[in-house]
Amino acid sequence: MYKNDKVIRRYSESFKLKILDELTTGKLNKYQLGKLYGIAPSTINEWIKKYHRKDLMNTRVTVNTKDEITRIKQLQKEIEQLKKLLLKKDMDALVEESYLEVAAEKLGYKSVVELKKKLNIKP
Repeated sequence: MYKNDKVIRRYSESFKLKILDELTTGKLNKYQLGKLYGIAPSTINEWIKKYHRKDLMNTRVTVNTKDEITRIKQLQKEIEQLKKLLLKKDMDALVEESYLEVAAEKLGYKSVVELKKKLNIKP
């Protein structure tokens, strides 16, 4: 068999609609229908999208208790605070480096590294 000997299947509109109707009944799911008719579940998903049958798409429902929601909100606030602190720390480091550059230039040093060595400051 050659690489280009793939079988390309084309399904009629009526067949696609028949599959979607069977899916609507709820007796079989996408995977079961796929096995029964030799169709990949992803192909059935494409047909669902093509025919705008969002009611047949998988849906995810998340149920949270009040305690979980409160905890999530607390964690989100903490994340925001940590982001602000990190930004402040980065800004402080930039300001400090700028001060050292100006000081090194005014004191006649070639670089900030040379100034830090003279003052015994760890880089």
